[in-house]
Amino acid sequence: MSSTKTPERCVRALLAGIALAAGAIPSAQGGTGTISGHVQVTRVHGTPLPSNVYAPRAVQPHDTAGVPELKNVVVYLKNVKYAGALTPMHAEIRQEHETFQPRVLAITRGSTVDFPNADPFFHDVFSLSSAASFDLGHYAPGKSRAQTFPRAGLVKLYCHIHSQMSASILVLDHPYFTIPNDDGTFTISNVPAGHYTIVGWHERIGERATAIDVQAGGSTSVNIALPVEEAP
Repeated sequence: MSSTKTPERCVRALLAGIALAAGAIPSAQGGTGTISGHVQVTRVHGTPLPSNVYAPRAVQPHDTAGVPELKNVVVYLKNVKYAGALTPMHAEIRQEHETFQPRVLAITRGSTVDFPNADPFFHDVFSLSSAASFDLGHYAPGKSRAQTFPRAGLVKLYCHIHSQMSASILVLDHPYFTIPNDDGTFTISNVPAGHYTIVGWHERIGERATAIDVQAGGSTSVNIALPVEEAP
């Protein structure tokens, strides 16, 4: 009597294992929950750290002056199979004092970013990243140019005129991401119930990942520690 049901159970177990390896298993029961937590950035002196991005060129001290290190962190769910329609964002990275502000931005796939020039001289924003390769060309003070990002991935930005300028854009194919508040707290809402991998990403060290469960109608708490090497 059980022999006809055994193959079905085996298939279901195999599919669940594949979904777990992919990083997310939405619950069959439906419903959404909330992920909240805290990111702590710790300083490491003189210790080289692994990174999944190519190094910025000749970064000067004024690149990060006055900006909390937490604003260079993105918290997001990894390998989520999002079935809904993504809402494009319209964001801005300003060029001011020979820096990109903000230095790190997270957007959904299909979003557009404006690059206004707030300096009294020309800039030329470009990227050679696999997720987006473009060159906005030279443009004058007070002008702005825009770029749309149709593919998910990491986009590294530079300026042809000022070699010390660099920034990062994380383009994600789901809406479950955020940048922490100044005190390190964060919240990601309306997450379908299921099993996930949550990531804290920093441009100088890459990812720190943690497995979590999200319950329908519940709130899941997680703390993320990122050891960031002190800039020279």
